[in-house]
Order: sequence, then structure tokens, then C-alpha cells
Amino acid sequence: MTIKILFSAADRHHQEWIPVLNQTFTEFDLDFDLITYADNPTEIDYLLHSPDGPVNDFTPFANLSAIMTLWAGVEDIINNKTIACPLVRMNDPGMVEGMREWVTGQVLRHHLGMDIHINNRSGAWLKETSPPLARSRVVGFLGLGVLGLACLKAVKVLNFQVMGWSRTKREIPDVQTFHGKDGLHHVLGASDIIAMILPLTRETTDLINRDTLKFIKRGTVLINSGRGGLINEEDLLQALDNGQVSHATLDVFKTEPLPVNHPFWLHDKVSIWPHISSESRPQTASISIARNITRNLKGEAMKNVVDFERGY
Repeated sequence: MTIKILFSAADRHHQEWIPVLNQTFTEFDLDFDLITYADNPTEIDYLLHSPDGPVNDFTPFANLSAIMTLWAGVEDIINNKTIACPLVRMNDPGMVEGMREWVTGQVLRHHLGMDIHINNRSGAWLKETSPPLARSRVVGFLGLGVLGLACLKAVKVLNFQVMGWSRTKREIPDVQTFHGKDGLHHVLGASDIIAMILPLTRETTDLINRDTLKFIKRGTVLINSGRGGLINEEDLLQALDNGQVSHATLDVFKTEPLPVNHPFWLHDKVSIWPHISSESRPQTASISIARNITRNLKGEAMKNVVDFERGY
């Protein structure tokens, strides 16, 4: 029986996704019909969803086996009360690789003090700025999911001291891990560089705020490639101004694109990136989608099904 799959995303995504999905589904021997518009929503078996797509009311799609997101974050959809089937978040190997490369690059940038030399036009020979070795630098990771753990391991290979924090207890071989409120305070206070790779949930919204910033080791660098809502932006600006945080490298913001009049744009201690640390790559993401559909058709459990209570 032919399965009907609806691709619900903005038109700009069609050209890069549709041909790849068609090829991948064919390689997986799926009997499928991939469409971008549903005349009869009740005939749709799987809905591939992006928040910028035309479908955000799932009520007419009464026979869905799953809604499968094209991106890792689910904060834009998880509170949608019209969902009546499993919600599956994207877990794209290409996204993991991209995040690992971006975060590792930013850690090395700040560890080596690259900005000092890149921006030096003074004619001064800044010999005194030689960095310490990685083994003397502590990098703390907030978030130990697939993305966070991949980044932590990559940085650890470079001989940095690493530690990780998660909301609930996790044990990882050869890695110091902490959890809960006290664990967060410890990691903030012990780290020279902090990388945030957390999902946005009720518990993580404004995780970095006036109160938690007090525990940060003075002069720490903050890197956020998780979600903009993890940080209270006004409180961060104050911490940057008083030197508690020496620099913030941000790829995500509460409002995106970042408004032109936002104070981050003119702040010399803020580096702004346009949410490009890691995106779903159709070539690899399509394989994850096809594998989950295949599992579901065989009666097997799909991977990365969202827990609505946990928020991811």
C-alpha cells in the first residue's frame, strides 16, 4: 500500500529537500507518494513539518502515524494542542557533525585568543598574548544530549579539561558530570569557557540569568548554540558590562533575526552568528526520516519520539 507523506515547509525549502527525500525513500524501497499539498488531509500517513510551513493545525490530519520535524528544536510545536499522534524530532548525523565543528571552532578561537591577533592593526607585536595549553583550560558543557555530548568529546580529544551538566543525572565514562541546581552552580564556577547546547523547555528558559550569573567564574567566555531563550539577554548584557562574562558568542537569540536595534549588535564583547551553528542537512536528515518510517511500518518503535512532559 502506498504511504502518503506531506512535506509542510516554506517554498524555499522545496528545492533542496524534495529531490533528496524522493531519492532516499526510493533507496529504502518505500512505496510512497511525497506531496507538498494535501487535498484530503485524512489520507496523509506522515507529515514532515517545519514551523514556517503551511500546516500548524493538525486537526484535519486524523490518520497520521507521526509528525516528523525537519529541525532538532521542538519548542515551536510542542505546545500545539491539535497534535494527536507521535511527534518525532529530527536527529540528523549531519547536524551533529556541524554542531561539533562549530562549537569546537569557537572553543579554540577563545582559547587561543584569536580575536586579539585577527583584529590587531596597531603595529604592536603582541608576543605576551601566547595562550596556555588546552590542558590548563576548563570547558563546561551545559547539555549532554546527542549534540552536547558530541561537542564535549571532540573538545576532550584536544586535551581540554571538560565537565558536563544536565538537568537530570547522567553518567558518562571518563567525564565529570553534574546535574541539578547545585551541579549547575559548580560547572559555572569552575569553567573558563561555557558551551550551551540545551533544548528550550520550561526548566531551561532563562537558565542563565542574574542569579546564576553570580556563580560564573569571573572572565568566563559564554558560547550559546542551543536556544536563545536559555539566556536572559538583559542580565547577560549587565554581566558583560561588569566583566563577570568576558565575551559572549551567540548563534541563537530570543528574537530571530536579531532586531537591528538590539544592543548586542554594538557591544564589543558580543559575537553574533545568524543561527548557522548547525542545520539539518537534507542528504543525511532524509536517511533519519526514512529509517523511522521504515521502523514504524514494521511495527517497531520510532526513535527520537518527543516526551511532552520533558519538553523534548
